[in-house]
Amino acid sequence: MAGDEGKLKRKQYEDLLEPLELELVAMARWAKATGARIVVLFEGRDTAGKGGAIRAVSQRLNPRQCRVVALGKPTDAEQSQWYFQRYVDHLPSAGEIVLFDRSWYNRAGVEKVMGFASEEQVDAFLKQAPSFERQLVDDGILLFKYWLTTDQENQEERLAERLEDPLKRWKLSPIDLAAREQYQAYTKAREAMLKATHSEWAPWTLVDFNDQKRGRLTLIRDLLDRLPDTHIDPPPLEFPELGHAALKETYGVIEPIESYPVNVD
Repeated sequence: MAGDEGKLKRKQYEDLLEPLELELVAMARWAKATGARIVVLFEGRDTAGKGGAIRAVSQRLNPRQCRVVALGKPTDAEQSQWYFQRYVDHLPSAGEIVLFDRSWYNRAGVEKVMGFASEEQVDAFLKQAPSFERQLVDDGILLFKYWLTTDQENQEERLAERLEDPLKRWKLSPIDLAAREQYQAYTKAREAMLKATHSEWAPWTLVDFNDQKRGRLTLIRDLLDRLPDTHIDPPPLEFPELGHAALKETYGVIEPIESYPVNVD
């Protein structure tokens, strides 16, 4: 487990991440060339590290090809729809990669634990989700479902950090604070969810995120290893000489604003 091996230092993490980023770029090139549709679900407890994992996957990819979906509270109209409907609207077209920062599994997690969905709604979801995912996979979508795990001690540390850091305070919500008392309830809900929705065609993968850097590397390596051979050489591009001295910007109508003041030694 990550906690037994010591947490990675940033420099070591960045060195290990770089070759994986090259493989992710190659994967995106393969998806575009073949028309593959890729969906990755990121689920887990509050503070587990979903946002950081999603950034690690997407930061080197073209945002026009790789989309992050993080839906807010459903509108009144969405609440009256078939539960999966608003997620269907965000599924990928040919060549696209969609990363869900939480997904339709909200119903089996936060909605169940915090009382936002009835037992009947949760039971219906657990019965319908495998069939819904079977339809996605049968239609050719490559679906990957990740649950990021973290011990309560680490969760408490991260919540306290969000409270104290003004740059992270926006991540802390009343729901997050209320969830502190529901650690075991989330465990029970997760286990019920896994039992009902861990299928042959859409299996779950749990990743230890007590060390978030190590967890990101583990998740990315697993994702890449489960894809087909994605090697496609990039198209050749010629880069001829410019043929003249490089030009400087010129301004006629307006000029740039004054640069930010920085003292350079």
